[in-house]
Amino acid sequence: MNRRSKWLWIEPITGSRKRSNFFWACILFLGSLGFFLVGISSYFGENLIPLLSSQQILFVPQGIVMCFYGIAGLFISSYLWCTILFNVGSGYNKFDKKKGIVCLFRWGFPGINRRIFPRFLMKDIQMIKMEIQEGISPRRVLYMEIKGRQDIPLTRTGDNVNLREIEQKAAESARFLRVSIEGF
Repeated sequence: MNRRSKWLWIEPITGSRKRSNFFWACILFLGSLGFFLVGISSYFGENLIPLLSSQQILFVPQGIVMCFYGIAGLFISSYLWCTILFNVGSGYNKFDKKKGIVCLFRWGFPGINRRIFPRFLMKDIQMIKMEIQEGISPRRVLYMEIKGRQDIPLTRTGDNVNLREIEQKAAESARFLRVSIEGF
C-alpha cells in the first residue's frame, strides 16, 4: 500500500514475514528435530519416535553425526524464527519533496542497530539504477545512486519481481525524484 501525494511518497517494504520463510522454518525445525531424536534414540537403544526406527543405527559414529546435524538444524531454524519474529528487513522508503530528504527505514535484530535509518538529500541523488540478470535464478534489483556513496538498494534482493513491475517501479521512482534511469 503506497501512500503518495504531490510532495510525499511512502513506500512500505516487506520484511521476513513471508510464507516461504514460515514454510522453510517449519520444515527445517521438524527435520532437524527428527535427526536429533533419532540420534538420541540410538544412544538409549529404544525408539523415542514410533515412526522413525533407530534400531539399526549405532550411536558411534552414526548417532553422533545425526545428533550433530539435528542440533545444527535447530540452531539454523531458531535463527529463521527470530528473523520472522522480529520481522527483519521490513520498513519503508520515504521520499519528501518539501524537505528535500529521502529516508530509508529498516528493522534489524534487537540491539544497538535495531533501527536502520539512513537519510539523504534529494539533490544528492544522481539516478535510479536497475540491475537485471536473467537465467536460472533471475535477479532484479533497483538501486539509488547517491553522490559520494555506494549504490543503495530500494528493493529486496531476494524478491522475485517480474520485469514489468521492476521497470514500472523504476519509472515511478525516477519520475517522482526527477532523475534518470540506468539499466545494467
